[in-house]
Amino acid sequence: MGETATGAGDPTEPAETVEPTGPTEPVEPTDLAGPAGPGTSTVRLATGVAAVVLAMLAGFALGRAVTAPTSIGTQYAAGAADHTHPPGTTPHVHGAGTDGGDGGDGGDQVSGLSVSVGGYTLAPVQRQLPVGDQVDLRFQIVDADQRPVTAFDVVHDKPMHLIIARRDLTGYQHLHPTMAPDGTWSVPVRLAAAGIWRLYTDFTLRDSGGTPVALTLGVDLVVAGEYLPTDLPTAADTAEVDDFTVRMRGVAQRGVVTPLLFEVSRAGRAPTLEPYLGAYGHLVALRDGDLGYLHVHPEAELVDGAVKFWLTAPSSGDYRLFLDFQVAGEVHTAEFTVTVD
Repeated sequence: MGETATGAGDPTEPAETVEPTGPTEPVEPTDLAGPAGPGTSTVRLATGVAAVVLAMLAGFALGRAVTAPTSIGTQYAAGAADHTHPPGTTPHVHGAGTDGGDGGDGGDQVSGLSVSVGGYTLAPVQRQLPVGDQVDLRFQIVDADQRPVTAFDVVHDKPMHLIIARRDLTGYQHLHPTMAPDGTWSVPVRLAAAGIWRLYTDFTLRDSGGTPVALTLGVDLVVAGEYLPTDLPTAADTAEVDDFTVRMRGVAQRGVVTPLLFEVSRAGRAPTLEPYLGAYGHLVALRDGDLGYLHVHPEAELVDGAVKFWLTAPSSGDYRLFLDFQVAGEVHTAEFTVTVD
């Protein structure tokens, strides 16, 4: 169902440099004039030094000549090509390892910390929104030449997944904007409280070679007014949303792939979970402090009635988990705080 994107990836890192070959010591010239005269040793020394210098310069030039950039598709293809999620699939994180500046613990797993990655940039039309009013939030994804990208793969039933949360990890929203022919995306948004909000765009496109590239780009939005931050709720393995109780089983661990299962009940009975966006649940994890983003997906089938995910915590600290699930055509979001030692 994917289409070919208009933008091409930028080079990101050089290929291995080929070392120069040939003699490592100067070859002395053949003496055709007979016995050596005065100054001959000096001439031979100068000739040897010149040969070494020329060899080094030649090797440097050769290395520069054969250095070829790696395409964006080659860099990201490992985690972006398969979105079928058969039973037993381990988690993939959209945009994993693509943020360029995510170094340190979890730098190869969190995303959404950069507004621009691999030549693609999130360009919002407006960065400041009014408090409490519904407005159309508009943005584009532009390539390295500032051209709007207009072709995206449909992943989990949508070409674009939009996540919004305030910096204190409240006000979570998972939205699906629509795109105009000129590449401008728009979606109605209401941000109920003043503060700094983080906007994530989670999408997949194709590079110039046709390789799927999964990216998550992020940018801050400003809602003017008095900012009253909310403390992060304490860690718990149950959450209440509407008239549902959601229980989480499993312990997230740093650097280890572990299962997390979510059991949904209502009045002590298990409701019928319905597929939402092609899955029985969607889980977004945001890391407290920098709001590093992880978006993982569950096994294709329920496990003893529970939605099962595989998650790797990229670092120690607190995370806020947001689980979307659907019952009777209505989507609900359960929220958990998880502390990783």
